[in-house]
Formats: sequence, C-alpha cells, structure tokens
Amino acid sequence: MVNQQTLSGNWNSIKGEIRRKWSQLTNDDLQAFNGNVEHLIGSIQKRTGEAREAIEQFLEEATNQGRQGISQTAEAVQKYAAGAATQARQYVGDAIEAVEDGSQEAYEAVQQGYRQAENTIRSRPAEAAAVCFCAGILTGLMIAVTLRTR
Repeated sequence: MVNQQTLSGNWNSIKGEIRRKWSQLTNDDLQAFNGNVEHLIGSIQKRTGEAREAIEQFLEEATNQGRQGISQTAEAVQKYAAGAATQARQYVGDAIEAVEDGSQEAYEAVQQGYRQAENTIRSRPAEAAAVCFCAGILTGLMIAVTLRTR
C-alpha cells in the first residue's frame, strides 16, 4: 500500500494523474487529501465507485512513476554537472597554458633586452658611463625638487 509520505512527496504529479484517470473528481476532493491516504481513497471510492484495491494499485503505480522521474532527473543533473566540471577543468587548463606561454614570452623579451644592453655597454663603455652619470644627476635633481616643494 502507498504511504502518506511517498504520496505527499509526489503530490503535484500524482494529483494530475488522478484527475486524468477520474475526471469526475473535483479540486475540493483532491485538496481534502491533506496527507491522509485513507481519506483520499475514500473520496475517490465515493465519487467514482472504484474498488479500493484498484485505487491503491493506481496510487502505487503513480508514486513509482514519480520516483522513477525523480531518479532520471537526478541522473541527468549528475551527468550535466560532470560535463560542466570537465569543461571547467578544460578552461582552467587552457588558461594556465596561456599564462605560462605569456610569461615565457615576457621572460625571453627581458632576457633579449638585457643581452642588448650588455652588448651596448661592452661595445661603448664610455658612452654607457656618461648616460648612467647623466641619468643619476637627473634623478637626483628630481628627488631634490620633489622634497623641496613639500
């Protein structure tokens, strides 16, 4: 026999099935259920003249279909979540790879700039020293002006 908890848990879908099978039932008949299976079966018997066993069998089948629907929905959600997780992992992997590529390119660009500066200093040491001396003086003047205005 169907129990009250199972029937209440799937009530909206079962109510539709009941209305399709026994169209002579009113909304008031179904709203009077309030979790009491015996009252529901009695109402259906009174309105339709259907045998108690047939009503109980119908309710059992309807709750089983509801359980199967819930189970199928849960499986579909799990599959979707697994697919979404896989896709997220792929996006993260692609992002990590892009960051690694970008950092490698930046590292190589800095290395190349360093080598060029080193070659320039080796080939023209006097000019490099003069540039450094002038840059130091300009930096010192800028710091002095900044501190003086405060």
